[in-house]
Amino acid sequence: MPSEASAISVKGLTKRYRLFDHAGDRIKQFLSMGLRRYHRDFEALTEVSFEIRKGETIGVVGRNGSGKSTLLQLICGILKPTAGEIQVNGRISALLELGAGFNPEFTGRENVYFQGTLMGFSRSEMDSRFDAIAAFADIGDFIDQPVRMYSSGMFVRLAFATMIHADADILVIDEALAVGDEAFQRKCLEKLTDYLDSSDKVLFLVSHNTRQIERVCSRVIWLDKGRVVQQGDSRELCNAYQASLHALTQHPQNDSKPVPDAADSGEIAVERVWLCTPDDGTPISTIEASSPLQICFEFEARVPLHSPDVIVGIQTLDSVFITAGNTGRLNEVPDFARGRHKLSCLFSELALIPGVYQVRLVFLDRHRRMMWGAHRLCTFQVTPQLGSNLMRVPQGLVDLPFEWCLQGADT
Repeated sequence: MPSEASAISVKGLTKRYRLFDHAGDRIKQFLSMGLRRYHRDFEALTEVSFEIRKGETIGVVGRNGSGKSTLLQLICGILKPTAGEIQVNGRISALLELGAGFNPEFTGRENVYFQGTLMGFSRSEMDSRFDAIAAFADIGDFIDQPVRMYSSGMFVRLAFATMIHADADILVIDEALAVGDEAFQRKCLEKLTDYLDSSDKVLFLVSHNTRQIERVCSRVIWLDKGRVVQQGDSRELCNAYQASLHALTQHPQNDSKPVPDAADSGEIAVERVWLCTPDDGTPISTIEASSPLQICFEFEARVPLHSPDVIVGIQTLDSVFITAGNTGRLNEVPDFARGRHKLSCLFSELALIPGVYQVRLVFLDRHRRMMWGAHRLCTFQVTPQLGSNLMRVPQGLVDLPFEWCLQGADT
């Protein structure tokens, strides 16, 4: 039995599905009375165990298909485990995949009351909460329109507002906040902070945004192929998870021809993007913090380029833009004739904190029209400086120089 301080206890949790190659195989399996096998087993989760104490904020990270959403649905009681046990101590309020739990033909108001009924609230209790829910969602007159008319952003606003005002003991959120705009995400995080001020509240958050996980969660569970790889301090584990993604992605991505994902007018063909040391041009994929970094690329101009703005940027793995260098800031922007060219951009002191990052590259013509653009190029890792105290690595995205000025108190 879990202790009174335990909010969620999971022991030996396994979830197995039957996969059929053809629809008719389901009927054959049923009629065979178990004498023949027309399916193959797939384990979404295998022997997962952990305990969450009251007052903890837990993040779950892992690649697509690692079993994160399955785990949350099991905890919420939507799915039943194949083996193992789950014990939950407290009321759960969940925000899972977009659309779950809301009837598209009901209005926003009707769905709010419907969700309240499912959570055990009376009509009068929901009446007392509704104005606060509507104000937080801030979707105006759409509150009385069918939710099938809502954009994904409007939907997640109403769903989060309903969930956060449920006064639940445990909040479960599955990536849904990624749909909202940046201002609404900040609003949600501030509301979550207020919610977590109570020492007994629990947050269980799944997100691909490891920065968000680090900011909100105290502990992280890392899943891979349905198994727990590691669990522990959020910052240390998120760094380890990012390092694993770097190892998986940087070789095939950096060695292949860059593929545009933002724009491609056909006027430019980028052949190669790579990182190198500025002194001897040695290709690299790992760099110490605060060291110089040179980003190089080769491209073919299929038409003459007159004063283009070439932008080389750096972003996190979850596409948070950090900084960029661009030719538009030069006193004289060069022209490029038809043919192959090589450019490089030198960042003399890379003030990024340790982590995994990617390069983005954009070509704009002199009228600011985008000719070529890609946001996920050339993955690289920033490591702490040799001999640095790992316990004092700065938080955030960049490590800016600073000075303290201490003055004595007046007596």
